[in-house]
Amino acid sequence: MKQLDFREIDGGKPFYMLVGFIGLFILAALGAAYYMEHNGHYVTGMSNQVIWGTPHVFAVFLIVAASGALNVASISSVFGKTAYKPLARLSGLLAITLLVGGLAVLVLDLGRPDRLIVAMTYYNFKSIFAWNIMLYTGFMGIVAVYLWMMMERKMNVFTKPAGLGAFVWRLILTTGTGSIFGFLVAREAYNTALLAPMFIIMSFAFGLAIFILVLMGMYKWSNRPLGDSILNRLKNLLGVFVASVLYFVMVYHLTNLYITENHGVERFILLDGGIYTTLFWVVQVGLGGLLPLALLYLPATGNSRGWIGISSLLVIIGGLAQVYVLLIGGQAYPLELFPGKEVSSSFFDGVVASYTPSLPELVLGIGGIAIALAATVVGTRVLRFLPVSLADNLVDPHYKDEEAAA
Repeated sequence: MKQLDFREIDGGKPFYMLVGFIGLFILAALGAAYYMEHNGHYVTGMSNQVIWGTPHVFAVFLIVAASGALNVASISSVFGKTAYKPLARLSGLLAITLLVGGLAVLVLDLGRPDRLIVAMTYYNFKSIFAWNIMLYTGFMGIVAVYLWMMMERKMNVFTKPAGLGAFVWRLILTTGTGSIFGFLVAREAYNTALLAPMFIIMSFAFGLAIFILVLMGMYKWSNRPLGDSILNRLKNLLGVFVASVLYFVMVYHLTNLYITENHGVERFILLDGGIYTTLFWVVQVGLGGLLPLALLYLPATGNSRGWIGISSLLVIIGGLAQVYVLLIGGQAYPLELFPGKEVSSSFFDGVVASYTPSLPELVLGIGGIAIALAATVVGTRVLRFLPVSLADNLVDPHYKDEEAAA
């Protein structure tokens, strides 16, 4: 592989127009957060039964995807696959910006974001939330150091140890995020140790799908060469991760079906849960799983950049649906606090919760994506995260062999 030249993207009017356009979504999100803070959460679709709503779906998705976005850098530094080395810097940048976007949604949804300082200074080590705060802040610090090792030539010798540390930390981080739900034993849809490894493989698929779209978009927008070789590697990897997510989803539901007490929640999600059943089968499994797999591997579509981009977008949409079904569908199914007993209270025991996301919730969630995207665009303008060219003759280790064979 030849020596690559990394440069900032050009500024000028198009750059500022793009940042300004993204900024409109961020301002709208801030307005939505203020509206919910000022009027109370009764203006949302959330209730005593569904306490985690659409903003939390976006937040969890972004946090999980942040871990997976670092996968490209890990493949290069930890596993020695030099073909991915030119992408490692962008991979690290996306890991930080996606996490910032997800955490921003959570902070703005708290109602009193100023109280976050309490959670960051007084730890309850018995709480999985406290552990996750440490994991999130630590992740950003470790990835920042990892990026410094990659971008500072004198520190390149430490890139692999830093990459290994970031790799291990992100696996722990995603395990912690999945364990937030896995430890909630009262919720039948959550109470399983499978959520931790399933969240890890979900992060691989979601993060890589976002990475592919950002990579294609940045190189198209900046008019820089992007060869087919690196895209084919990424799309094949994405297909493996999407298939793995489908496998874990199947195992998750088969395991629940084996447990008699979980038959009710499984019937709710898989058969008669209304919107949750539709989202599961049509969006999560169909549009977000099986269709991208077909598009990525069929000869007629698998070699098309347009279809690779569409497949990545479908994986993202399917990922949001998956988190929505798990997070909100799991809350909508009624708690059974006293099995075999008839219970009546103001909390609608035994009744499926009704939830419809409000406009402020959607705007706030989309704002998290906008924050991540804005930070990524500004980052590539300020620092040298992107190679000037990713043409095949520069990044494909087998390019010369193919040329000689021709």
